[in-house]
This record gives sequence, structure tokens and C-alpha cells, in this order.
Amino acid sequence: MSIPVVYWSGTGNTEQMAEAVAAGIKAAGQEADLCSVGGADAGRLADEKAFALGCPSMGAEELEESEMEPFVQALEGNVAGKTVLLFGSYGWGDGEWMRTWEERMKNAGALLVNGGGVIANEAPDDSAVKACEEAGKALAAAV
Repeated sequence: MSIPVVYWSGTGNTEQMAEAVAAGIKAAGQEADLCSVGGADAGRLADEKAFALGCPSMGAEELEESEMEPFVQALEGNVAGKTVLLFGSYGWGDGEWMRTWEERMKNAGALLVNGGGVIANEAPDDSAVKACEEAGKALAAAV
């Protein structure tokens, strides 16, 4: 079984975080299926017990609107009881987009890994990469 790690990245920061999440999943003895949101299928994720979603803060602290937001909308009705890891980077603000995303997923019934998302300001530093790896391990332990 492979745990999906679906992300959108504009500058490569969130992609780097996705790779760290995947490394954590693999370190925990599971397989990771790393996929850009453009190639992902929300219907397939609806059948999974656990998965990770990554997206940076865009605009006025929102999810990327052309690919990630429609994907999350399509998935939202199918996350109840599933273990979900949220992650992403931001360049301004204080992480409000992640708090909004966390609340949205919790309201839809998702069980968030470690109770919330992993965020990094700009490029993920060593601490953020380690947090992503640890969250990946926790996600793998949930399946």
C-alpha cells in the first residue's frame, strides 16, 4: 500500500516539504506516492485511509485557486474518518491559511496528524524539513 502525498508548489518550497513527508513515510516502512495535484485524482484519495496534502499560502492567505482549491473541494466530502497531514510554506502573514485549512478539514471530519499542519516560512529550514519527516512517520503509523 502506498500513501498519497499530493501537493501544489510554485517556487519549489512546498515540493521540498512534500519530499520530506515522503521520506518520513518511507522511513516508517511504508511506500509514498508523491504526486503534483495536477496529476492527482480526488476520487482515488476518497478510497484511502490516510494521505498528505500540501499547498503554500497564496494571495490573501488562501490555497492556490486554479488546481489545489478545486481538488480540496472535490475531496472535502470524503475526508470524514480519514487521517490527513496538511503542510505548506508561506512568505507573508502568520499562517492564517493553514489554520483555515485545518479548521475546514476538521469540520469535514478529517483526523489531522499531530492535530494540525506543518508550515515553513519561505524555503523550509532544517527544522521544518525534520517536522515534515516526523509528520510523515506519524501519518504512516496511522495506516
